[in-house]
Amino acid sequence: MEEIMKLAANYGFPMVVAGYLLVRLEPLIKELQKSITLLTVVVARQGGVDYEDARRLIEGGEH
Repeated sequence: MEEIMKLAANYGFPMVVAGYLLVRLEPLIKELQKSITLLTVVVARQGGVDYEDARRLIEGGEH
């Protein structure tokens, strides 16, 4: 427990900043993921590729 207190005293500020940024950026990252998924569907449809086929290709699954 004493070691944890020393670590918190030495690295407290960077940990707080990192935690704050993670909390603030998480919703933005989720929105970006949704946008990327939507764009993948649109591009697949425009290219005549089935979305499930495109997803398997992206994820490295079987063709």
